[in-house]
Amino acid sequence: MKIICIANNYLSHVKEFNNDTPTEIIFFLKPDCALLKNNKPFILPSFTNELHYEIEVVYHICKVGKNISERFAHRYYDKITAGIDFTARDLQRKCIKNGYPWEICKAFDNSAVIGSFIEKTKFDNINKIEFKLLLNNRIVQHSNVSDMIFKIDKIISYVSKFMTLKIGDLIFSGTPAGVGPVQKGDNLKGYINNILVFDFNIK
Repeated sequence: MKIICIANNYLSHVKEFNNDTPTEIIFFLKPDCALLKNNKPFILPSFTNELHYEIEVVYHICKVGKNISERFAHRYYDKITAGIDFTARDLQRKCIKNGYPWEICKAFDNSAVIGSFIEKTKFDNINKIEFKLLLNNRIVQHSNVSDMIFKIDKIISYVSKFMTLKIGDLIFSGTPAGVGPVQKGDNLKGYINNILVFDFNIK
């Protein structure tokens, strides 16, 4: 099982960090031990002093595929939810500065929170899914998948050129603007089309 994460896929987030707009899809991986499910609390790790939330729409892969054509990519996912890509921002800056891989700042235990999944067939338009994150009941991130630079079908097609997608793989499709730090005692709620999919605390 792979957790595939797409970087810089919302223009608002690209501008937020003064990055260049990507001309091709950028992705990285998290291990299965990064998963945090069922609204379990997230325990702040000791190795970072600047842990940031990033809400993302998450797609569940339901078929094995390699070199998938973009026009058939919609057949390869069946469920959708929202999740959090936790990032140790202080470590990430060090990685970027030194040209290091991102595992220590992105792929640590429990860094990939996922909410409860919604069947794809439940959505009127899967290309216009609204999502938002509330930090202590205040909206901090709010966007729509229509704002993605690279849409999910293109992502699936592109990633499958490099690695076989398997049943149960997850694709975190990128975050919009509004990322920020968390601290002990915080509560995070994630919504897909106003449906609450996760609600957990920071400890």
